Amino acid sequence: MGAAEDKESLRYAFDQVAKGDSRPFVDLLAEDVRWTIIGTTAWSGTYAGKQAVLDDLLRPMSRQLRGRTIISAHRFVAEGDLVVVEGRGRNSTVDGVRYHNEYCWVFRLADGLVRELTEYSDTQLMASVLQAP
Repeated sequence: MGAAEDKESLRYAFDQVAKGDSRPFVDLLAEDVRWTIIGTTAWSGTYAGKQAVLDDLLRPMSRQLRGRTIISAHRFVAEGDLVVVEGRGRNSTVDGVRYHNEYCWVFRLADGLVRELTEYSDTQLMASVLQAP
């Protein structure tokens, strides 16, 4: 797959996430994916492997958010094996606290799967609104 196909795969996955269906996004993660959240918070660091991403990042976060996690992506830039995506989340915690974060993700794909993901977001917001994973 090339940059254009990778970009469209991610666009489709994010379109589904915006509707509350994270399955297409999760399906794009390689078994050996490495997801790094930049910063120094309890959420920051590298989650190595799809199971660690699910168990140690996505599930702990989704347990703290009300309803399905809703994130919309509005810009996709692709070159080579990289796709950069800008997005925003409009969620609230189970306690009713607003959790509206802005994101920039840098994806590296190979064979149609996400191998590496670096996330830039408001980690101070994460630390102040969410409990540690």
